[in-house]
Amino acid sequence: MLFTDSLFIGIDPTSSNKSFTYAALDKHLNLIALSDGELDDVTAFVAGQQSATVAINAPANVNRGLVREKIKKEMLTPHKIRAAEYRLAEYELREKGIAVSGTPASVGVCPAWMQVGFSLYRKLEKMGFKKYSGENQTHQMIETHPHACFCVLAGDTPLPKPTLEGKLQRQLLLYERGVKIKDPMDFFEEITRHKMIKGIWPHELLYLPEQLDALVAAYTAWLLINKPEQTTSIGDEKEGKIFLPVKQ
Repeated sequence: MLFTDSLFIGIDPTSSNKSFTYAALDKHLNLIALSDGELDDVTAFVAGQQSATVAINAPANVNRGLVREKIKKEMLTPHKIRAAEYRLAEYELREKGIAVSGTPASVGVCPAWMQVGFSLYRKLEKMGFKKYSGENQTHQMIETHPHACFCVLAGDTPLPKPTLEGKLQRQLLLYERGVKIKDPMDFFEEITRHKMIKGIWPHELLYLPEQLDALVAAYTAWLLINKPEQTTSIGDEKEGKIFLPVKQ
């Protein structure tokens, strides 16, 4: 489907059902698309856009050893040795108390979802997408991290995302920032004594964890283009910078 205005697309490669879950927002934060599919499905949707900024919830590159270089002149305590297993951006997140997994130095030993992410980056590059540089580009892409995004939006570690409370919290964080999605507070208005006794819960009012991850990526892309002063990036271009929806 073709949209003439610029879209902000978040893509999450960790869906349990399909290879990707993706969400698209317009310049007014209206939800344009929320779906899942394989690589060809996602790239077909992206290719139909005249202008798009894509945020991907996956590493852009493997570990280039930047953290190891950073600490090689320091005393290599066990903690520091383990730190070398992370890319610089991941190391910086962990230093701030945000728990993220590390990216290996070889594609072949990366988990499947990372390898799928690498395939997506390569496909987008062939389609003409460029890494975000701050310049005016019609087709650009960035790397982000959904857990880190929700951490900075909440100002703390959010509740586990598979839980009811975790989904409500994440959906409310996005809704309160103007993303035009379902109001999670409607969930409580639908609960009655009778429904609770019957075990009927209005789960259709809440998004799935992977959908929320795609939505926060799309929101980060929107914020970067429309209010760049309210975003930050960490890491190094050699390994991939991670963009977050927070000033610093």
